Amino acid sequence: MTNLLTPSSIHCPYCGEKLAILIDGSAGNQDYVEDCQVCCSPIDISVQIDSAGQIVDIRSKRDTD
Repeated sequence: MTNLLTPSSIHCPYCGEKLAILIDGSAGNQDYVEDCQVCCSPIDISVQIDSAGQIVDIRSKRDTD
């Protein structure tokens, strides 16, 4: 079985730090909340995955936006 965990990065919409995240391509499109590793603020993360399990788009925003 192919490992579909893909390393990626986002910027925290609160403190601006670049954060490393892992995206599971086998899970399809995803919307979840992950706390910033630096300032601990909740980040809404949206990931779009194509039919081959490849990342199409990653968006991060404040949980209040």
